[in-house]
Amino acid sequence: MRNHGQPQAIGSIATPEPFPRQSFDDAREAVAALRSLYARNTSFLRDSFAALAAGGDSNRRYRAFYPEVSVTTNSYTQIDSRQAYGHMPTPGHFSTTITQPDLFETYLVEQLDLIMHNHGVPVVVSESDTPIPLHFAFLEGTYVDGSAAKHIKRPLRDLFDVPDLDGTDDQIANGTYEAPVGRPRPLAQFTAQRVDYSLHRLTHYTATNPLHFQNFVLFTNYQFYIDEFCARARELMAKGGGGYTEFVEPGNVITYPGEQRLDAGAPAQRLPQMPAYHLKKPNYGGISMVNIGVGPANAKTITDHIAVLRPHAWLMLGHCAGLRDTQALGDYVLAHAYVREDHVLDDDLPLWVPIPALAEIQVALEEAVAEVTGLSGYDLKRIMRTGTVASIDNRNWELRDRRGPVQRLSQSRAIALDMESATIAANGFRFRVPYGTLLCVSDKPLHGELKLPGMATEFYKRQVSQHLTIGIRALEKLAEMPLERLHSRKLRNFSETAFQ
Repeated sequence: MRNHGQPQAIGSIATPEPFPRQSFDDAREAVAALRSLYARNTSFLRDSFAALAAGGDSNRRYRAFYPEVSVTTNSYTQIDSRQAYGHMPTPGHFSTTITQPDLFETYLVEQLDLIMHNHGVPVVVSESDTPIPLHFAFLEGTYVDGSAAKHIKRPLRDLFDVPDLDGTDDQIANGTYEAPVGRPRPLAQFTAQRVDYSLHRLTHYTATNPLHFQNFVLFTNYQFYIDEFCARARELMAKGGGGYTEFVEPGNVITYPGEQRLDAGAPAQRLPQMPAYHLKKPNYGGISMVNIGVGPANAKTITDHIAVLRPHAWLMLGHCAGLRDTQALGDYVLAHAYVREDHVLDDDLPLWVPIPALAEIQVALEEAVAEVTGLSGYDLKRIMRTGTVASIDNRNWELRDRRGPVQRLSQSRAIALDMESATIAANGFRFRVPYGTLLCVSDKPLHGELKLPGMATEFYKRQVSQHLTIGIRALEKLAEMPLERLHSRKLRNFSETAFQ
């Protein structure tokens, strides 16, 4: 039982005043209520902590709850069958907890608008029964001085709710969650606490605020691509932006069009594990690029967290080993299937689940290659092959007995090998984020073709610029598509959440 109001006895629970359930027929008004409730409850936790740190009473427990949005429908409403989201699969009661509604305002308005339009029902805003962990109540960039703990005589866990790993799993996204009898079914793939967990991890791994992330994301495994992206972004800003409004670098350093770099943030003293860079447009319509480094663990980690921002597409641009004698260094590989020997997602997405190519992504990438290279039709086949990409978790697989791996690669008809692409595609499939892969052949280990030092330098100078141009052009093409076309029904399961 929740004890609202000021506590009257030692050991009682202090919470804000009860928030009455409110029904809305207007999505913007509903989101405004979510924002107000969230701001009030997180402010209560911050203020309570500040009072304790200043020497206040530490014999009370302080608790506030996440906002919740819910909707009930009792009809098998006919909706536009082309829509991949924005509707409930069956009649019933559906809900989700909400965090940081300021950050997700545009997204929430769009999702609630679609639900109300498709089902003709109102949405209800209320307090959930999920407490907000103190750690997630602090504003982005808040610094808590260690001396504050000197005035707090009891463990924080006695006084505040802390992150609960039981509430941060991916059962909904994995399609394994079953709502207990009498409980609402999920309205969204991620609970509020799962979202908060990832937002904090994004700041840690990328050294940029999540609010800077754009809806179109490029991943790479080479710093050369980041250097080229930064050079282009700064040139764009110097020339007026070319439609982009800001360029953000690690440390949240912002450059605006027509101006030199501004100290809106502080340049990172050292690069984080997976630095992110953002060419921003209004309504998150720009491009974010992340250097994920090497390996499937990094690829899973970053996509686990970016997924909560609900991007519209992500692409992998990187280097790979060409597996066919007919390939040349610098050729492109457009993945249309994946062999998953990365293993990091085996517990979340069984290996028997196919990862399909998405037509919209494939067409955008192929058209971008044609435009940038000036080749088309049969001539395009000289420099680009479409086929299976294998991702492996052992970078030095060549040093083991190669008969097993080579036989499997041959049987799968693989044409390229890397360590990240299958992971990124599989997590895109798992989280319903449209995905694609365009790789560049940088060596051919099965055929003894390795780059010599001078060859490598020249190769990177020539190929990285063109490859990045293709990736950016492909994302720009995707950004021009209607969202209902880009978000494929192929990624939705039998009992899908209404939120995209």
